[in-house]
Amino acid sequence: MRTDVTKINEQTPYEELTEALMIFDGGNSKAFMTGEWRTVTPVIDFDKCKQCLLCAPVCPDSSIPVKDGKRLDFDYDHCKGCGICSKACPFGAITMKEGR
Repeated sequence: MRTDVTKINEQTPYEELTEALMIFDGGNSKAFMTGEWRTVTPVIDFDKCKQCLLCAPVCPDSSIPVKDGKRLDFDYDHCKGCGICSKACPFGAITMKEGR
């Protein structure tokens, strides 16, 4: 059974969910508030940030918004706290903190 992911949200009746909550469509992370899964949280120090934007493309959840060539604060509604952005930052501007 394939279900259109744009129709699924946190209030979706269980009868409409796919087996094992499998998602068959790509690029759908914005449809789900997955930030509450996070156990560690990335925090940016804008004083250290050089706006190189190396962190944004490596984020698997597109949780680092960029506007007018500058990165903004994290989209914590969707960030799962994987820490890839922290490892990608050559200036040490992103640190991982315990908790949400």
